[in-house]
Amino acid sequence: MDLFEYMREDTMKKEAPLAARLRPKTLDEVVGQQHILGKEKLLYRAIKADKISSIIFYGPPGTGKTTLAKVVANTTKSEFKQINATVAGKKDMEEVIAEAKNVLGMYGKKTILFIDEIHRFNKGQQDYLLPFVEDGTIVLIGATTENPYFEVNGALISRSVIFELKPLSMEDIRELIKRAVYDKERGMGAYNAMIEEDAMEFLADLSGGDARQALNAIELGIMTTQRSDDGKIHITLSVAQECIQKRVVRYDKNGDNHYDTISAFIKSMRGTDPDAALYYLAKMLYAGESITFIARRIMICAAEDVGNADPMALVLAVSASQAVERIGMPEAQIILSQAAAYVASAPKSNSAVVGISDAMETVKQTGNLSVPVHLKDAHYKGASKLGHGIGYQYAHDYPEHYVEQQYLPYELNGKEFYRPSNNGYEKKIKEHMKRLKERDNEEKNTKQEN
Repeated sequence: MDLFEYMREDTMKKEAPLAARLRPKTLDEVVGQQHILGKEKLLYRAIKADKISSIIFYGPPGTGKTTLAKVVANTTKSEFKQINATVAGKKDMEEVIAEAKNVLGMYGKKTILFIDEIHRFNKGQQDYLLPFVEDGTIVLIGATTENPYFEVNGALISRSVIFELKPLSMEDIRELIKRAVYDKERGMGAYNAMIEEDAMEFLADLSGGDARQALNAIELGIMTTQRSDDGKIHITLSVAQECIQKRVVRYDKNGDNHYDTISAFIKSMRGTDPDAALYYLAKMLYAGESITFIARRIMICAAEDVGNADPMALVLAVSASQAVERIGMPEAQIILSQAAAYVASAPKSNSAVVGISDAMETVKQTGNLSVPVHLKDAHYKGASKLGHGIGYQYAHDYPEHYVEQQYLPYELNGKEFYRPSNNGYEKKIKEHMKRLKERDNEEKNTKQEN
């Protein structure tokens, strides 16, 4: 490296965004991800021992995927190359592979190739890497925000270890914010700034586990806020709010406001007000509420408040729950909106919840009533000697696949638990059940007359 290149690299480091300057250089500097970086965990041991095999880091933005790759680069004795799949083409990969072969042949050193946004590579580009991963020419480290089981070739997946990175906790984000504000070497400590506790809490919460978002807000706040009379730059709640471009929404995830909002959301769906349901959904999403938590509440409402008045409500709610886990934010808000609007607009019935509540209470009061003998299991040897199954009428042998016989314990004869409403599809269910009973009564009357 000549003097000009050295000066240019030094300038780039100084001018790099705060998030890049604060990026850990060693494992001990990494914040969070203890489920894979605890001292007894595989990844920690592999990096420390410089025994990295092909791996793929998968997780939301700002959780440390590139950071871990850089830590590997600073730790390993292997050659380390990096390309970004959003801009790199096959020619770039060919150059890396050619250099890796030379290094391996001449010095016996492996090359670690870090590919950021690996899901951006098409199938052909991913296939190109396969033989070189297979023969050990390169050790692949891929980073992706998308589920690798959907976006990365199965052949590469089978030759790699998948490590899922989780959104950083609020405490992790707080630790990084403190480094950003007060670290004089790599942070912004030289600016003589300070951050107020409520501003730190706000940024830690609203960043949603994305360290980069919180650090960008800190950098912007310090660089654009005038010094106070005491000579310091004060990062207040209003400064933090402006820098992260989100308003302070009263929504304590562990307090009354959390429960008030989710209660209003559920009651709006139950009350067939999709507009109110979408408002409270937006409020929760804006405040960073867990999308899986919201999806669970929609599923419960679909069963409890819609039920068989529209059986598709639960189907849609369950599908939405699965979809948001696969897709994540921000697109998950569209899926949740569709599900909440459908459940809110659907005809309502609480027959399912009333029915199971009544049945549970009956079991509690009556204890272990005996199953009618003709319904008991008759498949084992000797069952017939006990009378099990004798007299049972197979419903499919009768008109409309229905025959009247005793199903409830005899002590509960005539007891009703499921009482369909007159709403939506349940009206058809109610009419169907009524017609079958009327047919039975007609048959009984005919037999009596004869």
